[in-house]
Amino acid sequence: MSAPPRILILGGSGQVGTELRRSFAGFGEILVVHRDALDLSKPPQIRDAVRRARPDVILNAAAYTAVDRAESEPGLAAAVNADAPGVLAEEAAAANALLVHYSTDYVFDGSKSEPWTESDTPRPLNVYGTTKLAGERAILRAGGRHLIFRTSWVYGPHGRNFLLTMLRLGRERDRLSIVDDQFGAPTSSIAIADATRSVVESALSGRCGEPSEWSGIYHMSCSGSTTWYGFTQAIFDRTRDLFSARAPEVVAIPTSSYPTPAQRPRNSVLSNANLDRRFGIRLLPWEVALDTVIAALPAP
Repeated sequence: MSAPPRILILGGSGQVGTELRRSFAGFGEILVVHRDALDLSKPPQIRDAVRRARPDVILNAAAYTAVDRAESEPGLAAAVNADAPGVLAEEAAAANALLVHYSTDYVFDGSKSEPWTESDTPRPLNVYGTTKLAGERAILRAGGRHLIFRTSWVYGPHGRNFLLTMLRLGRERDRLSIVDDQFGAPTSSIAIADATRSVVESALSGRCGEPSEWSGIYHMSCSGSTTWYGFTQAIFDRTRDLFSARAPEVVAIPTSSYPTPAQRPRNSVLSNANLDRRFGIRLLPWEVALDTVIAALPAP
């Protein structure tokens, strides 16, 4: 592409969208649509936003991410996570734009002991995972140029996420009970955004071949794995100077001791081999990515 691309970012004020704005700065003309300006449950608004923007690239960082609340709001979750991506994909295909969309490790049921690959059969355990899987399939049906990145345990210095919740609870409580039998790879919004820019640059430059060769689903998560308990311990090990008193005691518990409306997969570690093979992209180990996020936290 000779001229700088027009890049439309949906969900630009969220944790991934904020980092996409940073990472894609200078790459092209960035147009940002925030949550309060676009209702993703209303297809006409989506179509109008895309047609007015006339983008070359659409980065869809918007989603319904309240995993437990989705169990009681399946219609709204489906509208945002399943129907909206299909509409975006149709508009992207009509405009010959590249659609980048983010999906989730929760499309899998967690029954596998090894890391999940793109060829494994999805079997989501909850409404959130079911609607995200439906969104993937809607994009695939629409055709056109697309990149679907499944990621996991997303957190960052902005927005609402596990890291920021733990830091808040750590200031409020002396003891935290955290699940220690669910395994995954915490993946920072910073790492996701930077990897996305590298992939998009490669795709648009033609270095990776024709769109028919690289369009598809890829796993994009930090390397390594831990549990929510291990992640929490790592957070407090790195942030003790943020607490006026000592950091809270962290106690490991089984999932059975912390029932939630939505069932979670026991193992949602993703294999990123295809992302590396096609685009030469390897995300940092989750511990290193955590250090980067901690350094980027706003001053208390």
